[in-house]
Amino acid sequence: MSAPAPSPLAIVDAEPLPRQDEVLTDAALAFVAELHRQFTPRRDELLARRGERRAEIARTSTLDFLPETEAIRVDDTWKVAPAPAALDDRRVEITGPTDRKMTINALNSGAKVWLADFEDASAPTWENVITGQLNLIDAYTRNIDFTDAKSGKSYALKPAGELATVVTRPRGWHLNERHLQLDGTPVPGALVDFGLYFFHNAQRLIDLGKGPYFYLPKTESHLEARLWNDIFVFAQDYVGIPQGTVRATVLIETITAAYEMEEILYELRDHASGLNAGRWDYLFSIVKNFRDGGSKFVLPDRNLVTMTAPFMRAYTELLVRTCHKRGAHAIGGMAAFIPSRRDAEVNKVAFEKVKADKDREANDGFDGSWVAHPDLVPIAMTSFDAVLGDKPNQKDRLREDVSVAPGDLIAIDTLDAKPTYDGLRNAVAVGVRYIEAWLRGMGAVAIFNLMEDAATAEISRSQIWQWINADVVFEDGQHATADLARKVAAEELAVIRAEVGEETFESGKWQQAHDLLLQVSLDQDYADFLTLPAYEQLG
Repeated sequence: MSAPAPSPLAIVDAEPLPRQDEVLTDAALAFVAELHRQFTPRRDELLARRGERRAEIARTSTLDFLPETEAIRVDDTWKVAPAPAALDDRRVEITGPTDRKMTINALNSGAKVWLADFEDASAPTWENVITGQLNLIDAYTRNIDFTDAKSGKSYALKPAGELATVVTRPRGWHLNERHLQLDGTPVPGALVDFGLYFFHNAQRLIDLGKGPYFYLPKTESHLEARLWNDIFVFAQDYVGIPQGTVRATVLIETITAAYEMEEILYELRDHASGLNAGRWDYLFSIVKNFRDGGSKFVLPDRNLVTMTAPFMRAYTELLVRTCHKRGAHAIGGMAAFIPSRRDAEVNKVAFEKVKADKDREANDGFDGSWVAHPDLVPIAMTSFDAVLGDKPNQKDRLREDVSVAPGDLIAIDTLDAKPTYDGLRNAVAVGVRYIEAWLRGMGAVAIFNLMEDAATAEISRSQIWQWINADVVFEDGQHATADLARKVAAEELAVIRAEVGEETFESGKWQQAHDLLLQVSLDQDYADFLTLPAYEQLG
């Protein structure tokens, strides 16, 4: 008697979508189910380990490089796999969600790479998850176009040789996909996003000479990188493509990962292509991990923490040195400015700041950097062209002059800036506006001329939480209290109501967003991720 077939994945509480059967094929779902069986137990163990590590940080208020992996760090003989041709020149990368218009615009943008985002720039509605996969399939088969219903403008792909290389970012390990379950247990969102994309596109991308390539978000340790490496090994065998075909770039956007950069590259060495400096999530991670460490860990307003801050310089220069020592690409942070169609002076000032930021990264040794808008691609390109010239990267710049001590990465108190009342108001204003859009299914939102994503809301609510719990006194003498945060939030809600009009206000999710921001900002029991309670409210 033969063994019964494995339980198929169940699609739960999801309205059928047009063409979803092209993504949710029996074979693709069987692959995702196998990923779930093989790897979710380890994912669960690693999430528990995060909690244990955070408790240790709360107890000691410090971090250090790991003594047990010192041999990996001092061994100068190992390198990551050589970069494939399509990932050798990454001087400008554009980021954005996988909706149809963005897919075309990003591929056409002139950037070398498009980070196709199922993570922080995408609210994980079932529609976004599935149609995002369809849009990428359609792009690779050149069956994609888009006409804007409002403007009537049509969008179509440029010739293949002019398109950006796609690097896809699945969701972080902490998020589940409640609409896909096996025996009543949700599948991790990371395995859904990776599994569906890999299954449908791996061979197609090999034929195009462009992949499959991935960005790995929210990594907190080399053990999490090891899990991804094992997933890549399994997946390549499963679909029958050569080992080492996959390439992964890891975002160093948590403070714990900053202490394990070499180990992370080592674990992924056959599949690694680089590290990225994810600045907003990095600040969020510092607040989250050291939130009860006293006044010396209190961050000022997020806009006052520039990349020239000593602890941020330590982080980025260590990243460049680490990557180039191991033959990997070092990719810089996000230029989030969104050009104004109405205010040329705003654009002029912002473009100068973007240029200064990208000049600094290129001169520090980075091989490329991120932008959030196509208009910023030429600015970033000019900065890197000036340093790279005809070279695809500057991995030969080893930055052996860089020396970073463990304490340098958490020397928050080297900053002169202090939290301000305007910073509190901005955190509330941006937090409410972003969460409202996210609850409506939009993950990348232009707010006050900046492209904001989930990392924005995370740092906003974390700073409110930290300032209240550290009893910060603002420059006007007011104490950061829960009552003050509630007062500011009520005022901001009134401003929004007047700004958008009664009808738009009532049809939106403004009150819900206000309530959720206050919940995660004021609850004594700090939520690890805002998106966890927010996902329960997502349609």
